[in-house]
Amino acid sequence: MTANTGIGQWRDVLLTALTPVIWGSTYIVTTELLPPDRPFTAALLRVLPAGLLLVMMGGWRPRTGEWGKLLMLSALNIGAFQALLFVAAYRLPGGLAAVVGACQPLLVMTLAWRLDSRRPAAMALWASLAGVAGMALLLLSPGTRWDGLGMLAAFGGAVVMACGTYLTRRWKLSAPVTALTGWQLSLGGLMLLPLALAIDPPLPRLGWAQFAGYGYLTLFGALLAYLLWFRGIARLSPVAVSSLGLLSPMTAVVLGWALLGQALSAQSLLGMAVVLGSVLAVQRSMMAPPAPKEGVAVRVN
Repeated sequence: MTANTGIGQWRDVLLTALTPVIWGSTYIVTTELLPPDRPFTAALLRVLPAGLLLVMMGGWRPRTGEWGKLLMLSALNIGAFQALLFVAAYRLPGGLAAVVGACQPLLVMTLAWRLDSRRPAAMALWASLAGVAGMALLLLSPGTRWDGLGMLAAFGGAVVMACGTYLTRRWKLSAPVTALTGWQLSLGGLMLLPLALAIDPPLPRLGWAQFAGYGYLTLFGALLAYLLWFRGIARLSPVAVSSLGLLSPMTAVVLGWALLGQALSAQSLLGMAVVLGSVLAVQRSMMAPPAPKEGVAVRVN
């Protein structure tokens, strides 16, 4: 790996890392600005307007043979993931849900091992296990409440996101990243629409703060974040991309401390250091990975 290649890969890592950082900021926006008890409405308004805007900008239409894969990716990355995420969020403490979700890099390694016969790098494997431990130190407390259905939803969310990340990289679609992102957000949003209509109460009269909150979720939490995420999947190893997701709950903790005055214990600080070390170790271990057998999944603009 040349110096220029290494710099380019680290640049891609940093740009992709902006996505979980933005996602981490959406927690405080949701809790402080948006109407409560409308999770599917928040998810719908987050992804569907952003997706439709990107589709109109992209000027790309799926080919006949690509609809099946596109629908599958939309369900995995957006529709099913968002639904399971909110079920877990409502039935589990946020810390426990994040710890369960931290197993996602391990799931991606398992998929690559079973489907592509790629044994996981030892450093990446141990670093990912350390990431789960660090997340537990950061977020769990002795009084954490366990819920069976919530645990299943959290683990299911990790599984579908791992599959979506892996298959987005593995499958060959003719879309540039802007169009691929737009179509997934649009189709995933349409999958969330029946849930929002059937489960959530109607929105109350919104003020400027609520409009600003939904606008932030749409423009930053979905449009910008998913563009950077799918760009990263096209350029980096799926394991490297999935490990960056650990930065999302860590960002939420830091913002809660900085903006809401929430306490940070010595255990939390230790957990944060372990998570950062885990993410960096995974990135180092996955630099310049072997070319995938089926090629890069998307063409980047």
